[in-house]
Amino acid sequence: MFFRQKPSGPYRYIQIVENRREGGKVRQRTLMTVGRLDVLQASGQMDALIRSGMRFCEKLAVIDAAENGAGGTTLRIGPDLVFGRLWEQLGIQGELRTLLKSRRFGFDVERAVYLTVLHRLCVSGSDRAAEKWRRDYRIPGTESLELHQLYRAMAFLGDELPVSEQEVRTPFSPRCTKDLIEERLFARRRDLFTDLQLVFLDTTSIYFEGEGAGIGKHGKSKDHRPDLKQMVVAAVLDGEGTPVCCELWPGNTADVKSLLPIVKRLRKRFGIGEVCIVADRGMISKETIAELEDPGTNWKYILGARMRRQKEVRDQVLGRAGAYKEVMPERINAKDPAPLKVKEVWEEDRRYVVCLNEEQRRKDAFDRKAIVEHLREQLKRGAKSLVGNKGYRKYLSVKGKERFAIDEKKIKAEARYDGKWVLRTNLDLPAEEIALKYKQLWMVEDIFRTMKSILDTRPIYHKCTETIRGHVFCSFLALCLRKDLADRLAAKGSKLEWSDIVRDLAELQEMHTVFSGKPFILRNQLKGCAHKVLQAAGVAAPPTVREA
Repeated sequence: MFFRQKPSGPYRYIQIVENRREGGKVRQRTLMTVGRLDVLQASGQMDALIRSGMRFCEKLAVIDAAENGAGGTTLRIGPDLVFGRLWEQLGIQGELRTLLKSRRFGFDVERAVYLTVLHRLCVSGSDRAAEKWRRDYRIPGTESLELHQLYRAMAFLGDELPVSEQEVRTPFSPRCTKDLIEERLFARRRDLFTDLQLVFLDTTSIYFEGEGAGIGKHGKSKDHRPDLKQMVVAAVLDGEGTPVCCELWPGNTADVKSLLPIVKRLRKRFGIGEVCIVADRGMISKETIAELEDPGTNWKYILGARMRRQKEVRDQVLGRAGAYKEVMPERINAKDPAPLKVKEVWEEDRRYVVCLNEEQRRKDAFDRKAIVEHLREQLKRGAKSLVGNKGYRKYLSVKGKERFAIDEKKIKAEARYDGKWVLRTNLDLPAEEIALKYKQLWMVEDIFRTMKSILDTRPIYHKCTETIRGHVFCSFLALCLRKDLADRLAAKGSKLEWSDIVRDLAELQEMHTVFSGKPFILRNQLKGCAHKVLQAAGVAAPPTVREA
């Protein structure tokens, strides 16, 4: 049965109608006419009728009572529904609990780590805020956790392992509990078709507001904060962009010295055979290349080359004539892949791949022209102070005492680098595949941008080295969850903004109320992309009304 509006002249009447089957067909029968709609609404009789009938429908009565101020505690449930499921399915929960079996803590360390990671995913901010933030969320098992327990949980993640388990440590840092977790997580998802045949590697720096304990050192800051002590973080991703592990070193560790120790450690930690390392030009040196190409190592590599500093690259490789092969055409739409051309150059037994982006080449030429024109105007005014500007200095030459002029040879030489980058490799793949694999290195750079912005890993206020390691590792675990969710959404054909996901999940709430002496839980409606995210994670939304 249902209500139906029946027009009659200028008025509308409310009728109660039922459906019934007659002779194989469904027909409607009017049971009664309640009255004229405008009169019922004006007198409040319609509201009274519906409310009276709700006595016989408990779920609707509970909803009505809640809407009229009979509600109770409201908690946000969306983040835990999704990331709690991923936390369990990725095996992070199980591996943490396995490692904790032999440890005696007075609180649930696994729940403390999960709370820290979930907070890092949803609102970021300092760990101090996580303990207060959870009060508005339903996160089972975290209700009684205190701030000092969150710090102790992070210290557990960064604890050094016994001396007997330090065999595969790097020269820069010891093996810690976090290393065991990384190895166990990789082993869980490893099968006959899972291997680290292609590894992407890059580093960044994270500065400290305090001293940073033993790991805090002054070094080359990629955050442009040389005044503060920092640590170096290296991220290793597999060929699909899934985080494999992170390395945490003192802030004065040079990139060029870190590549070989990481490769050696990867082979021992994860039991891999042949591996191809893809890394930026900051990690290349003669010693590194020599050891990578040693017949006994069987290591493959794709490394960015320093075009301006390496004489062979600058003079021979870039100066070699030859036609480029088009890999990606010029863009038609803004979201199309960037244009790309490649050509192969051999210097004795050394293989180089020269890559050219025509779009970037035009931009570099335009920018240089604008700089030179502005420099000419400034020099007419005798602006010697411009010599200290790096953008201007490389186009100047000294003409006598305190006289400067535009150096046309330098301008011409600089044009050789427009839109280009050079790779060195010992792989046998076609040049276009080498270039495309190297371009995937942006995945690691995106990881670091996410850690520093969305996950707000920096700055760090912790004072103990083991707590600092645990703090950064929580961001690594958050990245694992985020990548897994992104893969699931992509498999469903959905590409969603991270801010929309977090906002819409936080809008999913439950309210605890009591009606007629019975406790009930009410859920609000799904908003925005929450339905797609729940579906991708394989989670069913709770019923709208259920008895607690």
